[in-house]
Amino acid sequence: MIKMGLVGYGFMGHVHYRMMETFGEIRVMAVCDINPAQLEDLPESVAAYTDVDTMLAEADIDTVIVCCNNNQHHSVVCKCARAKKYIICEKPMALSVQELDKMMQVVEENGVHLTVHQQRRFDKDFRIIKEIYDTGKVGKVYTIQSSLYGYNGNMHDWHIYKDEGGGMLYDWGVHLIDQILWMMDGVKLKSIFADVRNVIMKECDDFFKIQFHFENNVNVELELGTYFFSDQPDWFSRHWFIGGDKGSAHCDGFDAEGCCVTTDHLLTQAPGSKPLGAEGPTRSFGKPADGLLITAPLPEVHTDHRYYFENYIAARAGREPYLVTVPQVRRTLAVMEACRKSSKLGRSVDFE
Repeated sequence: MIKMGLVGYGFMGHVHYRMMETFGEIRVMAVCDINPAQLEDLPESVAAYTDVDTMLAEADIDTVIVCCNNNQHHSVVCKCARAKKYIICEKPMALSVQELDKMMQVVEENGVHLTVHQQRRFDKDFRIIKEIYDTGKVGKVYTIQSSLYGYNGNMHDWHIYKDEGGGMLYDWGVHLIDQILWMMDGVKLKSIFADVRNVIMKECDDFFKIQFHFENNVNVELELGTYFFSDQPDWFSRHWFIGGDKGSAHCDGFDAEGCCVTTDHLLTQAPGSKPLGAEGPTRSFGKPADGLLITAPLPEVHTDHRYYFENYIAARAGREPYLVTVPQVRRTLAVMEACRKSSKLGRSVDFE
């Protein structure tokens, strides 16, 4: 039985509590939040604390989920490690590589395990694109586009404050970057070009556009904006496009709607011959002839955020490795730092 404590009982703290309640191998024993009002909906069977030191000293727990504000992760993780508690930390684990290294020194000195809640590796839309990439369904991939759009500058609570660790690069960029790096596992990231901006927010970034060039010649573009407007249905959501030398695929929304589009005509067309479609402005961009393109459904995947904790339970028991490792998290943070550097310099920066 994993005896769990939660530090931070805001939105994600409540999400974690509800998830933990679904596992027979986990029991939430204690919850801590500096705001007593946040604890009012806790069951009486769960010990409530407003001070993390007191919880660590008194509560019958062996594991802690750290889901407080980003700038508090360093302090709380170190306190949990010194109290000999195993740790699951919300993303981003730290606000810099240097801060992460200091945290890990304390974790390693105290012999506890730490992993990070990068649960969006289990998003349906991402897993579909990863399946297409892994299986070569559209041939040799040369471009991947990942985007997420919102409107009216949707940022909230402490996320709007720089000294709290707010901003979209820390909030969502850490997920989008982690997905790409995990999908491209083992492939060197050669260069990064990034534009990170405050469009309407005073302190924190609310827009970024990032380009990665990997050693396997795959170009990746990430774009996120919280202040976009469009009259296209369902445009304010998640979007993917992946292009290969045998076809393309698009995947829209977290529920993942889209298709794979291929052809067996253009691949056999003789070089220099007339395009197989109606005439366009330069012939190459005309409307494809009927029957030229082959449309197929996106591959089926079975995934759920719950799987993150299933892996955690198995890893704690020694049955499998942790899905999210500290070296992976450190690399993601290093990429985020390189993105800020590139944006500040206004040019591409070498990475690996």
